[in-house]
Amino acid sequence: MKILMVCLGNICRSPLAEGIMRHLVHQQNLNWEIASAGTGNWHIGKAPDSRSIAAAKNLGYDISSQRAQQFSHDMFASYDAIFVMDKNNLKDVQSLAKTDEERKKVKLFLDNDEVTDPYWDNTLFKPVCLQVEERCKEIIKQLS
Repeated sequence: MKILMVCLGNICRSPLAEGIMRHLVHQQNLNWEIASAGTGNWHIGKAPDSRSIAAAKNLGYDISSQRAQQFSHDMFASYDAIFVMDKNNLKDVQSLAKTDEERKKVKLFLDNDEVTDPYWDNTLFKPVCLQVEERCKEIIKQLS
């Protein structure tokens, strides 16, 4: 199983989802590949936001070595499932899909809801991290 997590800049929400999912998958000895990307190109090559790193670390996850990358059409062929954090990400990623098969790979991370972008509010990092952790556990149960 190869899973890609996508948000806007690939520094807050999707790195949390990547790091938490990777840790949980490793704990369960699942042979899954987990990565993340952003729809924008502002942060390519940069580490996650320091507030995401801190929120993850407080829950026992280390995401500090991850680096941002931009989503590209080639990623449809590389991943079995693409989870996006909000409806704008969904629209942006699906607009790059060329086939129904590619479009079907793309789903909202929270099924019918959005993960709030904590970038502009420091108080949101912990609750977003906890929400992401819970959803990662659910996804593992659903897909394994």
